[in-house]
Amino acid sequence: MPSLLHIDSSPRAASVSSRLAAAFVAQWRRQNPAGTVVHHNTSLEQIPYLDAQMADAFLDHSGELTPARARALAISDRFVDELLAADVLVLAAPMWNLSIPASLKAWIDMIVREGRTFAFTAGGVAPLVPPGKRVFVFSARGGAYPAGSPMSALDFQEPYLRAILGIIGLTQIEFISAECQSESPEAAAESLAHAEHAIANLAV
Repeated sequence: MPSLLHIDSSPRAASVSSRLAAAFVAQWRRQNPAGTVVHHNTSLEQIPYLDAQMADAFLDHSGELTPARARALAISDRFVDELLAADVLVLAAPMWNLSIPASLKAWIDMIVREGRTFAFTAGGVAPLVPPGKRVFVFSARGGAYPAGSPMSALDFQEPYLRAILGIIGLTQIEFISAECQSESPEAAAESLAHAEHAIANLAV
């Protein structure tokens, strides 16, 4: 049975990134009627940030966790288990201040974990997430950051997501962005329509 993990990160009801992700998920459901979908909104659910207790739990390899550290790890374990069970990962990631929302970074900090999703080896870092999972990132951006343009150097969103997800083995990543959302209504509508057209033509 195919499964999809859907992660929203905007707290806004009118979020464009959430709208794009929802359109994709609806399309995936139609094509996979027996499939399962797990959904989180990192902003609304207030994903915990990586604090001292969580960091200590991550670094504790004794095999004898204290009850407090075990409770802290249970949060991460849940998110990692959901990721490992999914065939498809969908991220709705608005660009905030050239990068991603802090709450989405908090979720990433829960799933990028030594011994669960990556390992340190003599040759460097080895991914532990099984290959073959597909990732779709749906983004809304106030401006435009086309490759090769001066603005592309200010895009810390896509390069970061490709790098951090690649570390754990998620390399089949497709980005669809509705850009120019803070520009004229015409430019915003045109870019949104282009993104929605791209979603309709995705092979899922």
